[in-house]
Amino acid sequence: MRYGSFLLFLFCLIIGCAPKYKNPHVEIRTKIGDIELELYPDQAPKTVAAFLGYIEKGLYKDCSFYRVLNTDNQPSNTPKAEVVQGGLWKTPNRPNNLPGIPHETTQQTKLLHKDGVISMARLEPGSATTEFFICLGDQPGFDFGGVNNPDGQGYAAFGRVVKGMDIVRRIYNMPEFEQYFDPPVPIFNIVRL
Repeated sequence: MRYGSFLLFLFCLIIGCAPKYKNPHVEIRTKIGDIELELYPDQAPKTVAAFLGYIEKGLYKDCSFYRVLNTDNQPSNTPKAEVVQGGLWKTPNRPNNLPGIPHETTQQTKLLHKDGVISMARLEPGSATTEFFICLGDQPGFDFGGVNNPDGQGYAAFGRVVKGMDIVRRIYNMPEFEQYFDPPVPIFNIVRL
């Protein structure tokens, strides 16, 4: 009887200690509210590893959502997009020596820029570091071969919002001037759940 109770206790302990999710989840804690993301390391391993590494180093503490692309603030002769962008760009202690993340295209990962997808901002392929954006609505122009990036390589999608898309939409509608939030929307921290 004691041995059976011990096995039941051990089983419950193991089950209770099992990860809560199959994929990593993180939370963006903002002044407006919290946004929970699910990340996809099986599909975008390099991007997810870099993002989680930045979180573990505390780099996203006291950063912001600083940029918005909406249908009204883009030139009429360019492909339109709807995103909110955040990261360290407007942070005074921003590290300048981070290596670029090897570019994982949507053609490789099969993660398309759909509503709520998080992706890495970049200039050249392989230059992404701490800056990210969340899509509002489907943004096929950001996928491999899409029209929103002149090199045709698209951006590296690596997760999606699973809770708090209402918060993303509230942030999207905050006051902005020439694509930049005025003022930026504070991100208190990004933490792993």
